[in-house]
Amino acid sequence: MGLEKAAAAGSIVGGVLASACCIGPVVFTLLGVSGAWFAHMFEPLRPLLLTLTYSLLAVAFYLTYRPAATSCAPDAACSIPATRRLGAVMLWIAAVVVLLATAFPWYAEYLF
Repeated sequence: MGLEKAAAAGSIVGGVLASACCIGPVVFTLLGVSGAWFAHMFEPLRPLLLTLTYSLLAVAFYLTYRPAATSCAPDAACSIPATRRLGAVMLWIAAVVVLLATAFPWYAEYLF
C-alpha cells in the first residue's frame, strides 16, 4: 500500500471516528439500538480525531499533487497517468466523505 493510499484511508477512518459521536447514535437508532453510550464515549476524542484526520488529508494531498520527479522508471507508478488520476479521484472522494462526516452535527437536525 502506497503512502498516498495509506494517508487517504487514514483520513477516512479518522473522519468517521471523529464523527462517531454524532453518526453512531443515528445508525444505532435506525437499527433499533440506543447509541447514547457510543456518542458519550467518542465525544471527548472528537477534536483530536479531527486534527488527525485533517493532518492525514493534508499529507495525502501533498503527496498526490507534489511536483513529479524529473526521472521516472518505466514501470513505476509515476509513469502511469491513469494510476495517478485514480489516486487523485479517490483522494477527493475521501475528502468529501470526511467533510460530510465532520459537518454531520450541523446538518443532522434537518435530516429527520
